[in-house]
Amino acid sequence: MDDYIHNKALIELFSAILKLKNEDECRRFFRDLCTLEELKEMSRRWQAAKMLNQKVSYRDVADKTHLSTTTVSRVAYWLKNGAGGYQLILSRLKK
Repeated sequence: MDDYIHNKALIELFSAILKLKNEDECRRFFRDLCTLEELKEMSRRWQAAKMLNQKVSYRDVADKTHLSTTTVSRVAYWLKNGAGGYQLILSRLKK
């Protein structure tokens, strides 16, 4: 999986995302890039990460986000053992 994260095409995507200047540009780019279902899934996972960070139970997170408990468990795993991306953004949002 780490080899994929360093894939040239993915690096180009990350570079393109960094060129976005505001929420409207971000919304427009991601709407063109992703299906509505993909956007919904990403937003549900983000909501799950925020709730898990606030110590909400897995069951409550699953019920509120309409994610499976398996997906909630995966989000929890990456929240605690991932590359630090969730924690980075959560800490920046606190400021």
